[in-house]
This record gives sequence, structure tokens and C-alpha cells, in this order.
Amino acid sequence: MHVAAGVLVDDSGRVLIAQRPPGKHLAGLWEFPGGKLEPGETAGAALERELDEELGIVVDPHSFKALIRVPWNYGERQMVLEAMVVRAWSGEPKALDAAAIAWCEPWAIDPAILAPADRPILAAARLPGHYAVTPALATPDEAIGGLLAALDRGERLLQLRLPAQPVEAVRAVASRVLPHVRRFGAHLLLNRDIEGALSLGAGVGVHLSASQLRDLAERPLPFSGVVGASCHDAEELALASRLGCDFATLSPVLPTASHPDAEPLGWPRFARLTEAASLPVYALGGLGPGDMAEARMHAGQGVAGIRGFF
Repeated sequence: MHVAAGVLVDDSGRVLIAQRPPGKHLAGLWEFPGGKLEPGETAGAALERELDEELGIVVDPHSFKALIRVPWNYGERQMVLEAMVVRAWSGEPKALDAAAIAWCEPWAIDPAILAPADRPILAAARLPGHYAVTPALATPDEAIGGLLAALDRGERLLQLRLPAQPVEAVRAVASRVLPHVRRFGAHLLLNRDIEGALSLGAGVGVHLSASQLRDLAERPLPFSGVVGASCHDAEELALASRLGCDFATLSPVLPTASHPDAEPLGWPRFARLTEAASLPVYALGGLGPGDMAEARMHAGQGVAGIRGFF
């Protein structure tokens, strides 16, 4: 089943979600409006038709912006959701084919109320195009200065990774910058440190290693904490999705000085793996902020890295 879903965004940045009516599959859960493609129909044409039928609005499919493609299985029911951002329409949306509709700030939506296949769409709508990672050999003071400068430059998703430092020192760095992280509405992820993320609370998440993906049986943080994961192949991407991670990094896309023996994926293979994944994916490895457009062209959420971010 091929489904088109629309993420309507109003002038204040709120998104529209619709509640599935009684009698339908997953009744009572919320979703992004849309519906199945008819034979021979494009995703844009299907979304244009569905938004007219479900919400009573007229949209221009040429103005749609691709967001994420989500393959998903509901038991025997297999589907692919093709989500697009919609920012321009005429008419006032109404609940013509839903129990209710609601306009919400993206970060105010509890993913637990959404149909499972729509949770990656929410994550993609929330997450920025950059994911900045601190230099591994930075001192605690250098990490603090770099994080504060990155926040001032507009970075809103940051990973604190200082493998040479004791865990207590890394948590102290996080505590120092956390008031600024919260003030900017940003998110700081601790590398591998689930316990530290739980203890520091709001604004702090965790970035899991590939080995942690294999060891964990369930999502390590509540939905209020962002969970990322390091992935290198299709199996690890599937594990990250099954665990309920909000996003993954996929690396190395290009050759890197830090891992000279690792075979790079290249952009075509990155795109194939990302299109088959069921969560947002950042391109990592030999990349900087200037590569974001290339990553988006190849189905990525954006780029992650150190170079150019710090």
C-alpha cells in the first residue's frame, strides 16, 4: 500500500494532526492527513485529492516539499508513507473524514498518541538539517565553548562526545551548557550515556552505539528525550527503527581521516539504505554543513559531523 501524507505547517510553525475515526484501523490514534494512492496516481496528486476530501482545502501539489519516505509493516499490512510538507493552501481545514483535527507545536506532540508509522514523520518534522558532534579530543572547557558558540550560530541538535574524558567530566560539561540548551529550545545528546541522560532530564538525550542497539530490548528514554543511533548498514538501521530511535546517523558516506580503512558508502548506496529505513537518517563521514543539500537530494534528513560545525 502506497500512502501520501501531508504535514501542514501554519505561519507560526504548528502542524496539523487528525484523529482516526471509530471503525477504522488504529481508531483513536492521531496521524498526518492523507491517504492511499489510486492506480496510476502520483503521490502529489493523491495528496491534493485527499486533503480536499479530508480537510476541504485546495493545495498546489507543485509547492509540496518532500520530507521522508517511511516503509512500515502493521502485521500483514505493508505500506510505504510518502510524507510531504505543505505550507500553502486555500480554505480552512475541517475534520470532514476524521474524529477531530488539532494544530500543535511539533515538540508538544506526544509521539505515543500517533499511529506508529506516523512517528518517524513527526521526528523528521521536528529535527533540523544539521547534527553537530563535538571534537573527540576537546578538553571540557573547549567543549563548553564550542557548544555555546554552536548554539549562538543556530545549531539545535548537538552531540557531546568526549571519549577520552571520564563520564563525570562529560556530565559536568552537559550540566554547564544545559541552561543554554533549554533557553534555545535545542537538544543535547550524550554519547552512549543513557544513565546520564536520564539524570539530567529535559533537553538531554542519548546517542547510542551500534553495539547498544543490539543489547537493548526497548527504547532507553521516554519520548520526551531524543534518541539517536550510529548505524553503518541496513541491519543496524532496522534495529534503530525497531528500538524506537528518533533518528540515525549512517556512515561513512565519504572517506574520512579518522577512519581511513573504512570503505565509504558513497551517495547512491546511502540513498538506497536511507529510502529503505523507517526513521530519519543523517549522512555522516567526510561531510560538513555545505553538504546538506546533497544529503537531502539523497533522501537524508541532513548532515552530521564535526568539520565545519565546531
